[in-house]
Amino acid sequence: MRSTASRVRLRASPIPVICFASVRKVIIGGMLSSGSSDEHGAPVVDVLVVGAGPTGLLLAGDLARSEVDVTVLERRDRESNLSRAFSVHARTMEQLDARGLADELLRIGTPVRSLHPFGRISIDFSRLRTRFPFMLITPQWQVERLLLRRAGEAGATMLRGARATGVRQDPGGVDVDVSYPDGATATLRARYVVGTDGAGSTVRQSLGMPFPGKSAVSSVMLADVLLERAPDQLLNFASNEHGFTFFAPFGDGWYRVMAWDRQRQLPDDAPVTLEEVREITRRTIGDDLGMHDPRWLSRFHSDERQVPRYRQGRVFLAGDAAHVHSPAGGMGMNTGMQDAANLGWKLADVLHGWAGDALLDSYHAERHPVGRMVLLVSHALLTAVITHSPLVRAVRASVAAVAHQLGVVEARASRGISGIGIAYRAPRGSHPLMGRRVPDLRLAGEPARLYEALRQGTFVLVGHEVAAVAAPWAGRVVATSPAASLHPTLLVRPDGYAAWAAEDPNPDEVHKALTRSLGEVGHHGA
Repeated sequence: MRSTASRVRLRASPIPVICFASVRKVIIGGMLSSGSSDEHGAPVVDVLVVGAGPTGLLLAGDLARSEVDVTVLERRDRESNLSRAFSVHARTMEQLDARGLADELLRIGTPVRSLHPFGRISIDFSRLRTRFPFMLITPQWQVERLLLRRAGEAGATMLRGARATGVRQDPGGVDVDVSYPDGATATLRARYVVGTDGAGSTVRQSLGMPFPGKSAVSSVMLADVLLERAPDQLLNFASNEHGFTFFAPFGDGWYRVMAWDRQRQLPDDAPVTLEEVREITRRTIGDDLGMHDPRWLSRFHSDERQVPRYRQGRVFLAGDAAHVHSPAGGMGMNTGMQDAANLGWKLADVLHGWAGDALLDSYHAERHPVGRMVLLVSHALLTAVITHSPLVRAVRASVAAVAHQLGVVEARASRGISGIGIAYRAPRGSHPLMGRRVPDLRLAGEPARLYEALRQGTFVLVGHEVAAVAAPWAGRVVATSPAASLHPTLLVRPDGYAAWAAEDPNPDEVHKALTRSLGEVGHHGA
């Protein structure tokens, strides 16, 4: 049977879509999208992204926006309105703001300004210094919808119903074997491949990349249901000796229920019944809230794993393909999207000849420690949730009380979980702002905000009288002035982190900083 489902979804998915028959045609013709051919005549694209979840779509949009030839492979033949993730944290909202998507997502999501997972201790997002001091509750498919539209408008190509079955690389590129629902096969070639294909990543497995770790919790049930009675809190969580339940609203009348029964541990493929979810809910919060009409029921186990290297030659891993952890804290989708924001501009700079290969190594150097931190935080949160020992619970309550009084632990937790506190290591002796997230500075003139200036996908130079120095790099850096009279001069990377900072630098110092980050003027297209 011909794979035509992608064509049916074209109106909702503006990314150019190619079915398997078209793929065979372009393979025979020696071209795929606007790419070129290698010395053997095989079609070549700049970047092949395997997996069209939020991580892959954000990456594809960034690459296409930077005029990189990018193709996305997605095994699903249509979009889905079912998903596990439902929380978008502040740093991810900032990244979406830098792509012109945050305000639209905010209109359809529900902000949550604090969490109270362990009684008195609070994870308070409202005090974060950001335009988005909250966690936004919205289903993953809404995030994907916006990212899909952006990638399509930028010129990315989507191949739906295309399952990657094998990956091989050589010094000149990467070959990806692809199969289609009717049994047809093809081999696509790219200069670089990014695996954003989830925890069971074919890209990772094909290259024999290890994925060490362990199972964190098993037989967790998910259910999307309607309720007769709303929970007491917007995000309702309860745990006791029987297990735990968690409710989150989608904003359209539906609720996501996550439930775990300590005494009922079943394999992932064991069917879930609504009565099973009702029962553990009654035993943890005392009421099943009249849940009814489930549109989705599922069971899964949660692992804690991280690949040792995010890069192997011309292949990169991002999102769940690189790191998986418990859903505690809601950091999974967010971490993957921030992986993509880090990698996209680096791939673009190298492909355009503006930077050397060493820049790509910085992706692992910067993002692997972040992934490790997320594993540790989510593990700590999960352990606190599922622990049933009275002694451990008493200790936890005491620690929570002390943390609440001090406030420091709570503030650190909110900055870590939200992503606002993430910073990258800078060379010794650097300005204290280097490697740190730059907040949404007010600018003199238009655009009026830093994250509006970042929507061009370039570096942004913020300083007084810097336009003339930056002029030779026109098109690769936006030069602007801060609204405040006293402010360090900043060179902000496309992902919103400080590449360089200095107090009252002279023009030569600014020129040297631009040269280090953007390359010599007139060299490789600069």
